[in-house]
Amino acid sequence: MEPTIVSGKEVSNKIKEEIAIAVEKLKSKGVKTPHLAAVLVGEDGASRTYVNAKVKACEKVGFNSTLVKLESDISEADLLAEIEKLNNNSDIDGFIVQLPLPNHIDEQKVTEAIAPEKDVDGFHPVSLGKMLLHLPSFLPATPYGITEMLRHYNIPTEGKHCVVIGRSHIVGSPMSVLMARNSYPGNCTVTLTHSRTQNLAEITKAADILIVAIGKPEFVTADMVKEGATVIDVGIHRIEDASRKSGFKLLGDVKFDEVASKCAFISPVPGGVGPMTIASLLKNTLLAVELKN
Repeated sequence: MEPTIVSGKEVSNKIKEEIAIAVEKLKSKGVKTPHLAAVLVGEDGASRTYVNAKVKACEKVGFNSTLVKLESDISEADLLAEIEKLNNNSDIDGFIVQLPLPNHIDEQKVTEAIAPEKDVDGFHPVSLGKMLLHLPSFLPATPYGITEMLRHYNIPTEGKHCVVIGRSHIVGSPMSVLMARNSYPGNCTVTLTHSRTQNLAEITKAADILIVAIGKPEFVTADMVKEGATVIDVGIHRIEDASRKSGFKLLGDVKFDEVASKCAFISPVPGGVGPMTIASLLKNTLLAVELKN
């Protein structure tokens, strides 16, 4: 079976084109240019790469962007003060604090300090509560991106069995909520699995749609997937590889080479879910501007 490759690159480029047109319309009406800010604490390589990609994406769609770089030894109180400044800056429509944060800083406290109307990552308890109640809100960027991929490829979801591996607040838990809600993509029967799940392979083999966010390189193998399934791989791991110019290769949570031949649809790593997270962030920022006006 030749699977259809679910390209986040392709979908995100389409979304960026739509956002760029919307930005032009806003400007022609005299509404201010959307402004997204990102806070980067310390020098984590992967985080820096992500934040740079976010800044580039802002330029591409005509947003203004601000990068707030802070030292890794910044105190929690000083970081919270920086967040308060962004909350009070009326020119900034939305902002994110790039995770993970240094160990001495409480991520939950930081997340809750962000004004809900600027929470374009969709992690604030208010955003998550609204999502649970199906009220208009900022959806968490990665799960939102995955629903957009399913929509773009017209992947059937109604009545399907969707299995999610991983229960993080960032991906797994919100994903399970979105796939169960009464809309498209959604209306699935959802099983949420995690590190304590017994007989995991039996459960994943029953999945019409398998969304993998467990954070272990090449964890899902061919014997865990049923013929004709849709597999969405959320994982991304930098593995050292001396044979490559970059010095590393990127792997997902799914053993792509052996799983792909069983799938109707499969997302690759890189070029799958990654670009969609950024596209969702831009969509949420545009929504923040629209809600304000």
